Amino acid sequence: MPTIAILGTGKMGSAMARRLAGSGFDLSLWNRTSSKAEELGLGHVAATPADAARNAEVVISSLTNDEAVRDVYLGEGGVLDSAAGKLLIDASTAGPAVAEELGRAAQAKGARFLEAPVIGSVPAVESGRLLILVGGARTDLEQARPVLDQLGETLYVGDWGGAQRLKLIANSMLGISSAAAAELLRAGTTIGLEPEQVFSILVRFTPGLAAREAGFLREQYRPTMFAVRDLVKDLDLGLRIYGEKGARTPLTQEARQLFTEVMPESADLDISAIARVSG
Repeated sequence: MPTIAILGTGKMGSAMARRLAGSGFDLSLWNRTSSKAEELGLGHVAATPADAARNAEVVISSLTNDEAVRDVYLGEGGVLDSAAGKLLIDASTAGPAVAEELGRAAQAKGARFLEAPVIGSVPAVESGRLLILVGGARTDLEQARPVLDQLGETLYVGDWGGAQRLKLIANSMLGISSAAAAELLRAGTTIGLEPEQVFSILVRFTPGLAAREAGFLREQYRPTMFAVRDLVKDLDLGLRIYGEKGARTPLTQEARQLFTEVMPESADLDISAIARVSG
């Protein structure tokens, strides 16, 4: 089995590390705050991304945003300092421009690169049921399958950038549907219906809402499956890309505005906290 470097041990990176370690892979870990990687107790914790990647055949990154991705790959002590011959897989949501830039930079260093943003949160990682959107060369995806298949199902999208674009569409839909659910839950209770009744109908049309029942019905916004701040970041990315191509997206813009309103007191809470501003 190949040694895998995991770069970024936040919620998703840590879940991936646990899942892959449980599947028998040897791991090398890196996180900007090294204590978070050390707490996992799953493998060698490296001082830099380059050090983590040096003795690994496959590198998987799960990072916060485009700035973090560029720094980890292209910055001082970055992955590309020791990338020759390696397969690099970035599972962050950072936008198509970053994926295209890293793909070209990896090629120049003799490495292969896949963008692989994921749909699903920690429970999906733990059960091996992520949907992994993959952009890059099909041959590189085939090499990555023994690793990615431990995490979930792969959907090949095409060249670099395509998987990021599709992920932004997915998160735009998530934002719109969550905001709509919060609005209609409030409307239903206002006209005299029981919240549980309203929610049961909403789930029939949008089954994914069921995972956030505790948030919508009982104001339990932790544990955070997907933080408000991260969704706002993704909506901003999407809106910028849609706008560059002249696409009209009024519902996405409205969802972004509603989530921005809840940011001051709910940035680190689950996106079901949108219910706080639905009225």
